[in-house]
Amino acid sequence: MDESKETLRVGAAVRRRRRALELTLAVVAERSGLSVPFLSQVENERARPSVRSLERVADALGTTRVELLAAADPARSVDVVHADDSEFTHEPRVRPLVRGHHQLHAMEFSGDQDAGREFQHRNDELMYVADGVVEVEAEGRAYRLGRGDTLYLTGGVRHRWRATEEDTRVLVVAVADHIEAVDDLNR
Repeated sequence: MDESKETLRVGAAVRRRRRALELTLAVVAERSGLSVPFLSQVENERARPSVRSLERVADALGTTRVELLAAADPARSVDVVHADDSEFTHEPRVRPLVRGHHQLHAMEFSGDQDAGREFQHRNDELMYVADGVVEVEAEGRAYRLGRGDTLYLTGGVRHRWRATEEDTRVLVVAVADHIEAVDDLNR
């Protein structure tokens, strides 16, 4: 992906994400350590954020730089994402499986997943364990999933999960515009 071209169009994706989370520019500025005027210029495509600034904005919005760049892509009717096209974004490794801003959101997770972080998706979600073993807590119950197992969650169900074996890979597919972290349970 050519980030220099994509970064130029990331402003609308930042604005959509901020508004979906019902945050003001002032709140995002406080969380990111960037100024309100700069963030306004980014959203209005009058300023081009550096990779580091975009990472700070993404953190403030509970997402990743790669997700914001993907959301900046124009809609495609057919799009192939090859395994070597997408970079893993951080540890644990997260790789988008669908580019752009669509109703279908799909990610591949590998490596250790923080069991202390709780998630709540706006719409339905399917979790598929491609390799390894995962423990999921949802609706007050614990589930152990192995290779080939799936877990379906309806929208609004708070849950958390963690890989219990090395080389675990989990595919998460959600029918939603955004995946929102609700709370870090360690707070």
